Parts: sequence; C-alpha cells; structure tokens
Amino acid sequence: SVRELSGYDAFTRAWLMACRRVLKPNGTIWVIGSYHNIFRVGSQLQDLGFWLLNDVIWRKTNPMPNFRGRRFQNAHETLIWASRDQKGKGYTFNYEAMKAANDDVQMRSDWLFPICTGSERLKDENGDKVHPTQKPEALLARIMMASSKPGDVILDPFFGSGTTGAVAKRLGRHFVGIEREQSYIDAATARIDAVEPLGKAELTVMTGKRAEPRVAFTSVLEAGLLRPGTVL
Repeated sequence: SVRELSGYDAFTRAWLMACRRVLKPNGTIWVIGSYHNIFRVGSQLQDLGFWLLNDVIWRKTNPMPNFRGRRFQNAHETLIWASRDQKGKGYTFNYEAMKAANDDVQMRSDWLFPICTGSERLKDENGDKVHPTQKPEALLARIMMASSKPGDVILDPFFGSGTTGAVAKRLGRHFVGIEREQSYIDAATARIDAVEPLGKAELTVMTGKRAEPRVAFTSVLEAGLLRPGTVL
C-alpha cells in the first residue's frame, strides 16, 4: 500500500542519513537489494546527495526456482555503489587489482557468484538456516577488495549473520556491525571468532601486466641479448 511504501521510504532515508553522517568525505557506500526495494533505495540515495558510481548485477549461478511458474526466475540482485556526494574525490577503487583478478581484463559490472550453500551456510542445531538471506563471502570479498584498503573501517548497519565482519577480519579490515536480533548476533560472533586473518603477503594488492617493469625492445638488441631477425 501507499502507506507501507511511505513508511519504508522514511525508514530508508533515516538509515541512509545516519550512514552519510559517519561516512568519510572520501568514503563510499554499497547497497544490495532485489527488485522489491533496490529502486526505492536508489532514489533515496540520489535525493540525499549521494553520487552513484556504478550499479552492479550479481548474477546467481544457482538461483532458487520460481515454483509457481507465473513469472521469470529471479536470478540476480542489484548492488549500488555510491560516493558521499558528487565532489567526493579520492575514494578507493583498486582498479589494477580488479583487472589482475580478471585475467588482466577490465572488470565488468556483472558478477557471477553462487548463492550461499554448503558448509558456508550457517545452520542451527535443528539444521535450519540461521539467516534467510546470508550473502556469499566471495561477493563481499570482491566489494571490499575493490573499494577499501587494509586497515579501513567497514560499517554494516544490517549485520545479520556477520558475513561482512568475517570477510573484513580475513582481509585485514576493521568493521562495525549493527544488529538487533540476538540469535544473529550470537551466530555472527561465533563465526567471526573462528576467522583467521590473512597474512600481509597474502593481502598485497595485485597489479596488472601494464604495471610491471618494462624493458624497451631496442635496448635488448643493443645489449646483444638478441640479434635482429631472431624468431622468438
């Protein structure tokens, strides 16, 4: 109903304003959602002065089927990446690292990841899912590796089962998580306590081939390392 949508918009505006208040001038925000809410959230972001940098499609390799067969299978979610405002310069984007991780090809805005399954999915003593929308760690890892640096602080105002915290700890980032459900807090705490941070060498930002040292081909010839006409 219109009243429900108005209430959702007011709630969205309130938490976005709270996030914007603590976001550094060179910080960025990521929001993820489905067709149910992401367009309304995007509108609020723009109304509040955030500057949209990208919308990213998370295409699921193993989406849940549409059992009723009355509409298309929902096989993706949308992520919005935005800076604090249009003047927000100096934000982190590890372009070369993303390119290197993508076989030295510029990374696109459509990402392919499976939904959270198997041993990664948190379950309670009855074998039931701890959280209905637990996100895959690989998705959060890409977000953090793309737009943050070791030592940065990541805020997640909807902490849930603690995926953000677990990935942040593993990647050498600090985090602040906000959650009101005690069962989620307990699960997230146990999960994060079990995480081992990666070493400094493992956290070294990769660079693409263009960033590697180069030697002019003529200098190779001049040094006598190759002779003109040599077939390589």
